[in-house]
Amino acid sequence: MLSRRRSTVTAVAVSALLLPLSAAHAADASSMGGASAMVDRATTDAFGRAADAVFTDRTAALLDGGRATRTALKSVGGIRLSDALTRTETTTVSDLRDTRSRLAALGEAYTAADTQVTVNRTRVTGQRATVWVTETTTLTYKKIRGDEPDTTGFRAHHVLTFGAQQDGTWKLSGERSTDKGPRQINEPVTTAARKTTMAAVDAPRAATTYPAPAKPKKLTGTTYNYAAMATYAEKYWKNYNPAYRSFNSAGGDCTNYLSQSLKAGGWKAITSSTKDYGTWYYKTSGQTDTWVGVNEWSWFTQTAKRSTALANVYQMDVGDVMQMDFDKDGSKDHSMLTSYRSSSGVPYLTYHDTDTYRRSVASIIAAYPNSAYYAYRT
Repeated sequence: MLSRRRSTVTAVAVSALLLPLSAAHAADASSMGGASAMVDRATTDAFGRAADAVFTDRTAALLDGGRATRTALKSVGGIRLSDALTRTETTTVSDLRDTRSRLAALGEAYTAADTQVTVNRTRVTGQRATVWVTETTTLTYKKIRGDEPDTTGFRAHHVLTFGAQQDGTWKLSGERSTDKGPRQINEPVTTAARKTTMAAVDAPRAATTYPAPAKPKKLTGTTYNYAAMATYAEKYWKNYNPAYRSFNSAGGDCTNYLSQSLKAGGWKAITSSTKDYGTWYYKTSGQTDTWVGVNEWSWFTQTAKRSTALANVYQMDVGDVMQMDFDKDGSKDHSMLTSYRSSSGVPYLTYHDTDTYRRSVASIIAAYPNSAYYAYRT
């Protein structure tokens, strides 16, 4: 793999293009034999820098204080953005500035960011190069209320497409995320229609206004250990627990990860029930749909009375759960656990798909203002 660290993002994010990347684990050009366009180590490095510049440019648009003025991406190692992708990225950065404004209205801002890009694999077919990269970004919260955590972070996976030009240079022509679940905060939001047959038991939607009416939660001396849920979630948010199967390639790992966290805090398995969606367990030989399915988990937790609905997402406390229906089609799409709550009443969520640590509810609402939200007191 190809990896390197870069210092904090400042006003001119595109300056990352000028920084060197370590080539210790660059893609082996010999594996690309027979391709009409050859990729050497220097070109692979340039692919990584181009990816880094795009993601850094996006993240810089979220930073507080108007310091994220966008500078047109320059040629590096002969690589430029295609005209179409330049227009797309210009729109993306504009949309992210709107996200920054929505965040500000919700009382949140970021003062700095750090991005690391790892080139995992490169494949060349004819005049086309496909590059798989991992982006790891950390954002520093601005202390507006004074009780925010220090940082939030995510790890995202992307596929980039480069085209070889007649003059021997390369042009970046496409980028897409391969993660399921909510897009990271610096990714433009796109949703596709999802239809799922719903069960009779369904949770009510939660409001997203701040501040929310008080709904205190007793965190100690109860049946469940909520601190253990949070500790588990924050331990395995990017380094998955090898004791469990991952479902990233089978529809997403968010609810599997949520179930693991709840189990760590004392939720007991139910292996038999006379009710629909009444069982919940994980075994080496398999697991219930309610363990891994977003909607199925919701139906189970209400059937088994493991949770109660909260009227407002800002009422969530440590160990509580939020789910989202991205496009309001009646089918929930994503599950998240509250692993931290500030004293001013802002829950912070940790989840898989995209693997994310302590992302505020405000950040998610700002990125998805038209989605439906569901909050569960566990």
